[in-house]
Amino acid sequence: MVASDAGWSAYGHDLGGTRYSPLKQIDARNVSRLQAAWTYRTGALEPATGLNNKAAFEATPILIEGTLYLTTPFNKVIALDPGTGAEKWTFDPQVDREADYSEVSSRGVAAWVDAKAPRTAACAVRIFEGTIDARLLALDAKTGKLCAGFGQGGAIDLTANVDYHHCCDYEVTSAPAVVGDLVITGSSIGDNREVSVERGIVRAYDARSGKLRWTWDPIPWSNNQAHRTGAANAWSTLAADPARDLVFIPTGSASPDYYGGERPGNNQHANSVVALKASTGAEVWSYQVVHHDLWDYDVASQPALIQFRGKPAVAVTTKMGSLFVLDRLTGKPLMQVDEKPVPKSDIPGEAAAPTQPFPAWSAMVPQKLTADDAWGPTPEAKAWCQEHIRALRNEGMFTPPSLQGTLIFPGNVGGVNWGSASWDPERQLLFAVTNRLPAVVKLIPRADFKSTYNNRDANRMTGEYARQGGTPFAVYRDFLISPAGTPCNAPPWSALVAFDLNTGKLRWESAVGKSISMGGAIATGGGLVFAGASLEPYLRAYNTDTGAEIWKSELPASAQSTPMTYEWQGRQYIVICAGGHGKARDFGAKMGDSVVAFRLP
Repeated sequence: MVASDAGWSAYGHDLGGTRYSPLKQIDARNVSRLQAAWTYRTGALEPATGLNNKAAFEATPILIEGTLYLTTPFNKVIALDPGTGAEKWTFDPQVDREADYSEVSSRGVAAWVDAKAPRTAACAVRIFEGTIDARLLALDAKTGKLCAGFGQGGAIDLTANVDYHHCCDYEVTSAPAVVGDLVITGSSIGDNREVSVERGIVRAYDARSGKLRWTWDPIPWSNNQAHRTGAANAWSTLAADPARDLVFIPTGSASPDYYGGERPGNNQHANSVVALKASTGAEVWSYQVVHHDLWDYDVASQPALIQFRGKPAVAVTTKMGSLFVLDRLTGKPLMQVDEKPVPKSDIPGEAAAPTQPFPAWSAMVPQKLTADDAWGPTPEAKAWCQEHIRALRNEGMFTPPSLQGTLIFPGNVGGVNWGSASWDPERQLLFAVTNRLPAVVKLIPRADFKSTYNNRDANRMTGEYARQGGTPFAVYRDFLISPAGTPCNAPPWSALVAFDLNTGKLRWESAVGKSISMGGAIATGGGLVFAGASLEPYLRAYNTDTGAEIWKSELPASAQSTPMTYEWQGRQYIVICAGGHGKARDFGAKMGDSVVAFRLP
């Protein structure tokens, strides 16, 4: 366990991922006086390589025993003084910057205090990081040096026993979870290459020695297939309840995303939240939010551990914009969920799930887009959108991919993505940065694919072809953007929402800039919600009760990250990583390498 701080001791503030701080020195009355206290430049984009076109500075720092720790997209770990931003040490694991990693991002680190070691001993406090080249590293929190007794010289090769195919599609992009004396990690696996990609296993290692303690396979049924399906991996952040010896695993789709003929059935444990015994990896319960996923509707959010109607609960925000609240001990829904019929697939060999789960209360985002709803900044743009929507298969939520092209709304960026939710326990409000961006998915018969494939798959934000090897169909996916450069649905395209769990409805929603967003929000005891996330370079503060934007400050770059807050020497700080997102530059993201801290004068 990590010693208590008046701050932010885990990626989501706490192991339960609440993203809530009771600090209230900064409040709605004085937030307008916030000013930059310090800025630190990481130098992450130097030396410049082609990988900068994918780099995303998505980190949230943690504060442990008087030091801030964070990571760059290339896995450099940095320790800073929380009051001045002065550098204490850095550690560079020297990932190969010429390799073509599918993702170039690191959202953060985890910390562990060795209760059996003298506090003056080397590695008595450890910083754990997973890397984009699939290593798990243990560093001495005081010096930044590798802990030699962990794994092989301070590192574990995570490519072992995962059916590793080739470089750069098996990675770690989220902070591990530390529960007791175990460090637990999932993985990020490149989408839509083929059926038999790497195994999406979750593994727990001894925090002292690095010895493997347990392994959990999300889709053991795939081992009985002729061509074993992979993935269903936990690429987002795990949550944990140490007092109950539970760890909560959010899983993605089994491979590939858009054709499931090689993985028939509901694909149990994919697209789910699964509760495991943290000490042993034994399954306690599992709840699936999408059956037989055909839409890239991973559970991208960290589960949030909350109290709901007097019971310990798990709040699950989804890319569909649906909110599920589950009993923390049993996994059973604590509000009504209905299995409703959904459209059938018209693709040979595909058997879409006949029903999908829909919570009975409100969604967090619109879940329907028709030609009548089409929007454009000019009559010509609106007409273009109407024409294209009419040409697509579009029968509402969970319309399967098709040869003619299918409208998916909300698209694969959300709803709620990895930015996850924040929870205000005083007001019983759940906050999330949401997207409302329509996507188009078109299946391509294998015989036609070679003649249509091009190199646009380098940037998933502006269209992507993918092989889906081992299936009869490749896939093309893109966002539905008019020639005017705007989405075909009415703005806002990103909104911060407050969901009231007492009423089951949105309390308010407030636009987050004028574009989509990638990142999350935090709530504080001062009655404020802070969010960057927008592709515009601002940090914003919103009134918790009304959603009114009451302060913003320009940043050196857009902040595709989640802020954090802490108290240091009697003063409250708000810190955010502002470095942009290489894949979203065409949408306006500004690149950089800054960590910026704010405080009152």
